[in-house]
Amino acid sequence: MKLALVFPGQGSQSVGMLSALAASDPVVSDTFAEASAVLGYDLWRLCQEGPAELLNATATTQPALLAAGTAAWRAWLGRGGPDPAVVAGHSLGEITALVCAGALDFQAAVDLVRFRGEVMQEAVPAGAGAMAAILGLADADVEAGCAEAAQGEIVVAVNYNAPGQVVIAGTSAAVGRAVEACRARGAKRAVELPVSVPSHSPLMRPAATRFRERLAEVRVTAPRIPVYAFDAERHDGPDSIRDALYRQLFNPVRWSAVVGAMIGEGVTHVVEAGPGKVLAGLVRRADGAKGLAVFPVDATDTLEKALQGCSGDL
Repeated sequence: MKLALVFPGQGSQSVGMLSALAASDPVVSDTFAEASAVLGYDLWRLCQEGPAELLNATATTQPALLAAGTAAWRAWLGRGGPDPAVVAGHSLGEITALVCAGALDFQAAVDLVRFRGEVMQEAVPAGAGAMAAILGLADADVEAGCAEAAQGEIVVAVNYNAPGQVVIAGTSAAVGRAVEACRARGAKRAVELPVSVPSHSPLMRPAATRFRERLAEVRVTAPRIPVYAFDAERHDGPDSIRDALYRQLFNPVRWSAVVGAMIGEGVTHVVEAGPGKVLAGLVRRADGAKGLAVFPVDATDTLEKALQGCSGDL
């Protein structure tokens, strides 16, 4: 067995997340208490009671998902789950991966991602940016649709999630035109997402500049577990890690390539640590994923199944 742990990003949050896991493992509430002490408000209560509108605000979502992924990781280790050979995270989840790999202190990371969310929200006025999911269309056709639709504005592919699943982002009008262009090229579905922050697009450069300044103040060490970044590369030194986190804000997340790199180095088992099952589904759809054992860990029962599956009992 060669195990990878992966951590989700924005979009995986929901009111009530990890409630079942918290009921059986105090490490969950302990982890959220640590985060709450940094934030100055009760993050666990927000995650359990909402309102959803506040949980879904970027500056709130990011600490919530960092805490949730770290809590699931700690629950995994606490139950005797094996250390992975490699870790990775999707977008915000990359910071969770760095925490769990020992490159970033958890409490420092909570403050860092709160700042990250704030500068992302401030970079583009509400309503000026948009994102959309394009399904059932080749990457090159999505890119061509974006190029046709730009018309002097910005719209680009920002998440290469799986074969036939690409997310685009940019100015609202350009994204709307790109959705129509992709439909005309044969996309099975092209749906604008309910977000206003055009993550990973060039519109995030102002946020990235401010984030880089904050990153310079954060202690980063070499990870004890290899971490794949957004570009499907490993960045092992503190300066390289900081630079990758900076560049990630305005460059596409190449998740398909990350999964491909893990498969290429012989990964046989993948555990998604955190709320939801988004990454588990994307991993299963990856080229070469046939035969991979994939497990989400977001509740007591899914943790049990993952532990059994990674110990050879299933």
